[in-house]
Amino acid sequence: MTAAAAASARRLPLRTALAFAATSLPLQALTLAVAVHLPAYFAANIGVPLAVVAAAFGTVRLIDVPIEVALGLGMDRTKTRFGRYRLWTLVGAPFLMLGLYMLLTAGRGVGSGYLITWLLVMYLGVSILMLSHHAWAATLAKSYEDRARLFGIMAAVGVLGAVTVLAIPIVMEQLGYGEAQGVRAMGWYLIVLAPIAVAIVVLGTPETIAREVPGQRFRLRDYLEIVTDRNMSRILLVDLMVSLGPGWMAALYILYSRDYMHFTSGEANILLLAYIVAGIVGAPALAWVATKISKHRTVMLIAAGYSLLLITLPFLPKGNVLTSLPTLFFTGFLAQGFNVLTRAMTADVADEMRLKQGKERSGLLYAMTTLTSKIAGGVAIFLTFGVLSRMGYDPQLGQRNTPEAIQALMLSFVVGPVVFVMLGAACLVGYRLTAARAAEVRRQLDERDATLDPSGALVSLTGEEREAPRPA
Repeated sequence: MTAAAAASARRLPLRTALAFAATSLPLQALTLAVAVHLPAYFAANIGVPLAVVAAAFGTVRLIDVPIEVALGLGMDRTKTRFGRYRLWTLVGAPFLMLGLYMLLTAGRGVGSGYLITWLLVMYLGVSILMLSHHAWAATLAKSYEDRARLFGIMAAVGVLGAVTVLAIPIVMEQLGYGEAQGVRAMGWYLIVLAPIAVAIVVLGTPETIAREVPGQRFRLRDYLEIVTDRNMSRILLVDLMVSLGPGWMAALYILYSRDYMHFTSGEANILLLAYIVAGIVGAPALAWVATKISKHRTVMLIAAGYSLLLITLPFLPKGNVLTSLPTLFFTGFLAQGFNVLTRAMTADVADEMRLKQGKERSGLLYAMTTLTSKIAGGVAIFLTFGVLSRMGYDPQLGQRNTPEAIQALMLSFVVGPVVFVMLGAACLVGYRLTAARAAEVRRQLDERDATLDPSGALVSLTGEEREAPRPA
């Protein structure tokens, strides 16, 4: 066995995996805060009309399309003494912090132009951090099983970030502060957390720049090959659907909990906390299941269970937190598996593409999957808020809305996620990049890498390169 093959067979040390997962802390916390609290904050507390909020979030997602692809291409072409994805990780944090700061300081009744501008800045930071993190993970963990494990750890650590940010409005309410003050406190927490997490990752994780076949250039047909690849195209469709389902649910969660289930803001956040905390167990547990029955079959199983649980939510007793806790917990347990496994599957496709094209494509592939998730988030807010607005639902009226409007809120909350998640599961019928195929691709890559110039170096924590070991 070559030294490269032996390295591929080794599992990533848990300490390294945990340090690397630190970026997930602010990313998952911000994702939760934006998806659940920020749209409702601008609509109910800042006084921005529902249609304007929907248009702003939807427009930002559309503008993100070319930006995501450009970032992915740029990352894959970056090769410095400080690393490839490490450098981009450092670049992303300031954008996230600036955009979030400007959104938090927005005055009452700001227009769509202000929202779009600073949402774009914030999401640019999110995109850079998320793309560099996922692409770096694909090069850090080498095997089919270890990738499922690493992405499971990343998700579990991300849940900790989400839990801490979600605890903030709960504590603020107990201290007598209002809902708007709780949302702003969440934002300031994220502004402080982002640079700390980035420092842990940059200083605590090595980076291997994948060896590439000399003379290979990126051509338009290479991009078309990636988009039309039977495995990658399925992953993109699945990722869009399984992101749109929970994203749809998240966009309506606060309004549904308050106006249909009659929970206070604090009670709604306690239940959401149970949903999120379940991911600490769910992410690694479902990643382990995927190593036994394959990643794509696990996603299909998760989709079925998630849908069944979601259908039961409207039948739970209104205003009773204890009876709702188990259902929210197990729904959250399953929901964590979607992102974990689609990202781990993308890493397997990245290997297959590097074998075919001779160049690293992880950044571009993760740009495409991140893009589908962002589109899903924007579309969810655009569609749900747009539908509710047309049905006569007014978030500022709360439970004083008409019974028909409250019923429309409930149906939107349940039906949309179930339909999209099950469509995502259906897209995986016939998926072929199994563990056996992934292992064969990795074997061929190791053999080819052993014949290339071994100067593709391991980037140390100081940014200095040292020559990779020659084949044994």
